[in-house]
Amino acid sequence: MSAQIELGSENNNELNEHEDQYLTFVLGEEEYGVDILRVQEIRGWDTVTSIPNAPAYIKGVINLRGTIVSIVDLRERFGMDSVEYNDLTVVVVLRVKGDEKERIMGIVVDAVSEVYNFSDSGIKDAPDMGYAINMDYMKGMATIEEKMIIILNIDELMSLKDLDVVTQAVQK
Repeated sequence: MSAQIELGSENNNELNEHEDQYLTFVLGEEEYGVDILRVQEIRGWDTVTSIPNAPAYIKGVINLRGTIVSIVDLRERFGMDSVEYNDLTVVVVLRVKGDEKERIMGIVVDAVSEVYNFSDSGIKDAPDMGYAINMDYMKGMATIEEKMIIILNIDELMSLKDLDVVTQAVQK
């Protein structure tokens, strides 16, 4: 049985009107953040149903209260080395906006870290890497104390055509 945390429905009175909250998580040595309003829940790792012919970073699907949810290993999606899942490994279930509709997807991360408040001015633009690297999935970068946090644009990251292959395969 996996533990889970419901998120995204409470108001925080300490939050300034020009600040947004970001859930941060760890992949390897780096910390990443996603808009907390997109986070539906955080679940401990559990087994998934594999989808044949899916890219290696798509671990499969789960049935989440009647909704089929694609699970993407973000470590593998970013080309990082795979690690064995452990007690800290979690699935962050997100609401992703696509061209036609909103869908629910999960990302496997090494561990959840913190929730931070960032103002728009506190998030700096993603670095320009030229045409060599597609940086559309990065909203920007923020600094907390001495560490940099990569803020992800989850809609861009999860809008890839090969992720749609999983949804189509499950619906058949």
